[in-house]
Parts: sequence; structure tokens; C-alpha cells
Amino acid sequence: MFDNSIQKHPEIYSGNELNTDMSFSKRERHEVIFDLETKSFFVRDGKFDPSKFGVSVLSLYHRTLDKFFKEIKGEILSFWEKDFDDMWKIFQNADRIIGFNSLSFDVPALSPYSPSGFSKLSHFDILDELKKKTGHKTSLHKIAKATLGVQKTDSGENAVLYWERGDKKSLELLQKYCEDDVRITKDIYDYVLKNKSLKFTDYWNNPREIEMDFSYTLKNDLSPQATLF
Repeated sequence: MFDNSIQKHPEIYSGNELNTDMSFSKRERHEVIFDLETKSFFVRDGKFDPSKFGVSVLSLYHRTLDKFFKEIKGEILSFWEKDFDDMWKIFQNADRIIGFNSLSFDVPALSPYSPSGFSKLSHFDILDELKKKTGHKTSLHKIAKATLGVQKTDSGENAVLYWERGDKKSLELLQKYCEDDVRITKDIYDYVLKNKSLKFTDYWNNPREIEMDFSYTLKNDLSPQATLF
């Protein structure tokens, strides 16, 4: 049974989804787009366990959208391990936390550092949404190149090397790479919000374009955000 607010404003909703005309939204929204880099890729026992990799740096773009989903203000920030306590409130206040492969990699990688409720926040994984739609995965690089016409500026392997070197120049390159990936993730997310489609190259290097919809749903509108602590 629907909430009374739907009965009062039936034009806002279509079934369980927010009407595709997002101008019906009645409030501002707060979003976080994030990425992180790890100190290593593999642990000694050979198992792929991101929680054992260690996080070197996390970058995020946090922004406010008006009721028409137009960005009012936004800011990119980076946090080194010693600064992680300063970033949890930003995540807590977000209506949606956007990442790429974040549910399988970034969230587990943060588990040794994060408050107990972090994994229960409103995470939105672009790669997970693509896999639901197609049954397959692809890389951020392939999506960025096909959808935006841009390429990743560096690699995860180099990010580990930058951390191991530890000099000022290497750490600057590490932070820049992480922030660049956040910007790419943001631009892909915004492209789908606007165009309702996503372009990528699949496993067999075939160019593809599929319909995608990242609109907020009725559940997003009515469910309170989980708490971190």
C-alpha cells in the first residue's frame, strides 16, 4: 500500500518509480561521488580481499542538487588515511553515494576504517547497475572512452607504486589520479541522468549503447538514510 503522500500527489509517481519528469522533486538532494586507491592489490594468501589491501587515499565530490536536479554547488576533496575521520559526516549526509565497482571493492576496502553502518548507506554502484542490465561487467576506462570520449589518466598499478615511493611528487600524482577518476565517474553518472543511456565496449570489444535510468525511485524518496554509528 502506498504512502498517503502519493495519493496527494499521484502525478509525481508512476508505479514504484519516480516520474521521469524529475522537476516534480520537492527538495534539494545531496550526492557524493567517490573513489579510492589502495596500498596493494594482493595479499599473501592469494585471495582477492579488498579489506586487506589498505587504503592510501580517498577522493570525493560532494554536491547539492536543486529540485530540478541541477547542481547548485559542489566541491572535490581528498583524504589521506590520517584524515578519514573527517569524511564520514559527508557520507552520512548524502542521499546517494555514487561509485564504480564500489560495492565489490571500495566499500569492502574501507571496512577496516569505516563506522559499522557505512555499508548500509545509500550506495549506488554504476558497474553494479550495468551488470544488472547486461549480465556483464566492463571497465571505467571503456565506458569513459565510449560515453565521454576521454580516457583514464593513470592506472591502479601506478597508484600502488606512487604510494610505495612516498615522495611528495608521487603522492601528488596519486591524489591527482584518484580525483581524476572521481571526475570521470561523476561525468558518466551525469550523462546517464541526462540521456538515459550508456555507451561502452563489451568484453569482445564490440561498441554498445544501452538504455539506463539513474532516476531516484519512490523508495529513495520515502526511506530515511541509515546511520553510521
